[in-house]
Amino acid sequence: MKTQITHYTVVKGDTLSAIAARFGTTVDQLVEWNHIADRDRIPIGLDLLVAGPQSSESYVPFPGAGFFTSTRDDPIIRSMGIRLIQEYCSAWLPPEEPTSLWTKTARESYAMWQRKLGYQGSDADGIPGLTSWTKLRVPYFDNEGD
Repeated sequence: MKTQITHYTVVKGDTLSAIAARFGTTVDQLVEWNHIADRDRIPIGLDLLVAGPQSSESYVPFPGAGFFTSTRDDPIIRSMGIRLIQEYCSAWLPPEEPTSLWTKTARESYAMWQRKLGYQGSDADGIPGLTSWTKLRVPYFDNEGD
């Protein structure tokens, strides 16, 4: 089972609880992922980042440290960024959100994750390693919903 990471546009009559139920997530996660100030009022047309349920079989295996040492454009990076936001390790400032590009912001966010895990110094340089990547549990990016 893959986790579907996609966008959803709010339509008339939508509520966060209904959207959360539809995508198998929680209102709190939608509020956090989308930086929603008032959970009781969501404007029609708002583009929400949503993700469905995940299983242990849906995680991206560690692609190797070399994957993160050059400019890279890969959906795995966006999926990683979403997980970092979920773990409160984000250098992205609203309304900016993770993209599929390996950027300075993505690296800074990953360094926050490494520090959260207790790494220090050069071990918290923002370049993923096998152990920290495995603990992050990055879901596959499923673009079938895009």
